[in-house]
Amino acid sequence: MRIDKWLWAARFFKTRSLATDEINHGRVQIEKQDVKPSREIRIGEVITIVQARIPRAVVVKGLSHQRGPAPVAQQLYEETPQSLDARAKEMERNRLSPEPALTLVHGRPTKRDRRELQRLR
Repeated sequence: MRIDKWLWAARFFKTRSLATDEINHGRVQIEKQDVKPSREIRIGEVITIVQARIPRAVVVKGLSHQRGPAPVAQQLYEETPQSLDARAKEMERNRLSPEPALTLVHGRPTKRDRRELQRLR
């Protein structure tokens, strides 16, 4: 079974084209090696997926050619304990120290902002 189709069926990505794009950008690896979207996967292989800069390592437990409900999709893989620990630590670190750039206001200043700037000058 193709890796892009499996990622879609296992509900890691909403569409196959999104899965293909992520594979082409090098965010999906099998056994720590970059792959192509047409790469065939087998049960027992370890797939590393980087989503939102957080890596996940999953072991393929089953294959499905169609996308089903989430409980069925979760039976297709099992996340490794090391991956679960690392992901929990990363999420906690992100929660405690948010990215400073996210707090900056983007875009054009409002009329109120312009008046405040003029008053400060």
